Amino acid sequence: MRKLKLHGFNNLTKTLSFNIYDISYAESPAHRREYIEYIDEAYNAERLTGILTDVAEIIGATILNVARQNYDPQGSSVTMLISEEPIGSEQLSNTEAPGPLPEAVVGHLDKSHITVHTYPESHPDHGISTFRADIDVSTCGRVSPLKALNYLIHSFESDIVIMDYRVRGFTRDVQGKKHFIDHKIDSIQNYLSRDTRDAYQMIDVNVYQENIFHTKMMLKEIDLDDYLFGIGKEALTTAGQCKIRAQVQREMLEMFYGRNMRRGRH
Repeated sequence: MRKLKLHGFNNLTKTLSFNIYDISYAESPAHRREYIEYIDEAYNAERLTGILTDVAEIIGATILNVARQNYDPQGSSVTMLISEEPIGSEQLSNTEAPGPLPEAVVGHLDKSHITVHTYPESHPDHGISTFRADIDVSTCGRVSPLKALNYLIHSFESDIVIMDYRVRGFTRDVQGKKHFIDHKIDSIQNYLSRDTRDAYQMIDVNVYQENIFHTKMMLKEIDLDDYLFGIGKEALTTAGQCKIRAQVQREMLEMFYGRNMRRGRH
């Protein structure tokens, strides 16, 4: 879409919301406690604040206020209020291309809010432990929060990612015509790097006439050692490895499809 000449401020609101899930297997109560303690340390409010600060830089905004909290017994939340500052148009791009990776954050940041909430938990019976982070990036104006998506995906260890992007409201050009979106988008996937697209199975559910875009991602390959907490797979029998692998895959499928799967024979 060619650059619009607007009457006044760009009033479009662009919101990216997504959940990431990380799955582990921690069989003993002690290992489950260690897993929760590890997650609370690795994704505490201080580290999450650093991640969201980088997000702010990527999308071009100024941080006005930060509220953060670590919870007892587990979990953290961070909320940032952000506001627009004058930025040259050459620094802003909504083209369908991946944004920067964590080691290459550049730019400035802009308006509305960014939030993250974490939810670590473990199952008392079958050893599966999960970590979920809910992240929202909402902006008003020219830039899209999708530019921060590539960075966010690489900032978390994610087995499942569920993303929603929506453009709300309208902005008016100098001729008085309303514009309900100001950039071309076919899929959220186009804002992800090639290595991410290769590593995940992806499904799109888009409602183009409503400017609503939805993508679900599930990791394709499973290395069991990446999911075992407190032990390595060499300590397990072949049957034990197969059992745990099946549990992990079942957990991933249930999260990906958003429903419980029948157990036992069908």
